[in-house]
Amino acid sequence: MSKAKSLMGRPVMQQGKRTKKIGARFTEDEHQQVLALEKQLGLSETDLVRMRLLADTSRLIVNAKDLIGEIDRLGAELGRVGNNINQLARHANTLKLAGTLQPAVIIRFNELFEQYLVIQQSIEVALRKIIRAMGK
Repeated sequence: MSKAKSLMGRPVMQQGKRTKKIGARFTEDEHQQVLALEKQLGLSETDLVRMRLLADTSRLIVNAKDLIGEIDRLGAELGRVGNNINQLARHANTLKLAGTLQPAVIIRFNELFEQYLVIQQSIEVALRKIIRAMGK
């Protein structure tokens, strides 16, 4: 019966077992800050203290709610910019058909559109980096 009992549960760790404990005392305000961070970041108190204390730079602490809100706002702004570009292109086509489109307008539009594409690509790269960092 003791053999069957020893097979149940989590296997015993051979390496990396955490056996040392560090205690800390906090004021009520400090403890409330820790609890708020714990709730906001979705981490346990132990993980939060360990990450902050050891400055684990391979892991990134991100407030997911704020990040998603900012990405949502960024997407909405990019959508508005895209609508403006479409309106400008449509207006330019109307002027072209009427024969009143000036070459300087075309040149300036192309310059601004190239700048927009560079910015959009840099945003895409930044978002990929954020997603990769959050996946670690």
